[in-house]
Amino acid sequence: MKVPLLDLKRQYQSIKNEIDGAVFRVLEGTQFIMGPEVKAFEENVAKHCGTKYAIGVASGTDALLLSLRACGVSSGDEVIIPAFTFFATAGVVSRLGATPVFVDIDPDTYNIDPQLIEKKIGKKTKAIIPVHLFGQCVDMDPILEIARKHNLKVVEDAAQAIGAKYKDKKAGTIGDLGCFSFFPSKNLGGAGDGGMVVTNDESLTDLVRKLRVHGATQKYFHSMVGYNSRLDTLQAAILDVKLRYLDQWSAKRNEKAKIYDRAFQGLDIITPKVEKFNNHIYHQYTIAVKNRDGLKEHLTKNQIGWAIYYPLPLHLQECYKSLGNRKGDLPVSEKRADGVISLPIFPELTQLEQEFVIASVTDFCSKK
Repeated sequence: MKVPLLDLKRQYQSIKNEIDGAVFRVLEGTQFIMGPEVKAFEENVAKHCGTKYAIGVASGTDALLLSLRACGVSSGDEVIIPAFTFFATAGVVSRLGATPVFVDIDPDTYNIDPQLIEKKIGKKTKAIIPVHLFGQCVDMDPILEIARKHNLKVVEDAAQAIGAKYKDKKAGTIGDLGCFSFFPSKNLGGAGDGGMVVTNDESLTDLVRKLRVHGATQKYFHSMVGYNSRLDTLQAAILDVKLRYLDQWSAKRNEKAKIYDRAFQGLDIITPKVEKFNNHIYHQYTIAVKNRDGLKEHLTKNQIGWAIYYPLPLHLQECYKSLGNRKGDLPVSEKRADGVISLPIFPELTQLEQEFVIASVTDFCSKK
């Protein structure tokens, strides 16, 4: 049996008529840039998240970039981020001329460890980016307390966590700004790149809106140098259809995660830990094992999809050698990078497919 890591074709087929209808309406209307579908989608995302404002941008990376810029991050500043995450979290800091300051992660949740943040704060620190990795929120209360104490902005990287909850709040709504990605493989994914910034702050909203259109509030009149970072109308139309299904898709991912959890009990596998105050939406089901290379080969032999998020922590990336970080500096991130592997988990994954994945993993991890 062949089991893909993700199958977007199944998702499309399940709502094909709605998606096609939305696309054709945009094509017939011909407002391909900042058409009415963009505003409608922004309003629906804000409603879904429970924020006053939502601003569509070109990608999740741009959502982070524009948010940091709106918070005043610039050359010479420092921004605290986890070492174990996708590169964009660090890349946007560098693109603004600032320096990423890497912090180690909690060994169970893979999220930034709040207890390690304060000692990394210095005179140049301007913001903190907590990343809600794999679909589970960071423990935000201690981070907010640290931010208030040191007068820092908090920009949530919720690229993998739309719909996740921290206590009674949705991911992206807890800090000053929240950033989402609509890359096709995300839980809410488009037919290309796309992103969104959410916030309750009107002044930050105005800045992000201005930055996404070359720094202009009126066409051809620019008060600052901004970017070309607009969410395409076609993407907004497609995403607005998918948004209606997001909660039920997240529930299905959660059900499949529980099946994995039960099946892997008693094996030498570290399964995802869910904090009691969180609602995990399982963008990825990531386990840690001792012999990852062996499991990779076993899964490949059995035609089961897998992925490694992420094989090298950010502090050890070649482009950041000049910062002086060395192997051993952030041991938890390094250990997890050497041992994690993500298994298929998507709403359309069938019972037979999941049982086959479980049998294959169990067979390998039971061998001595």
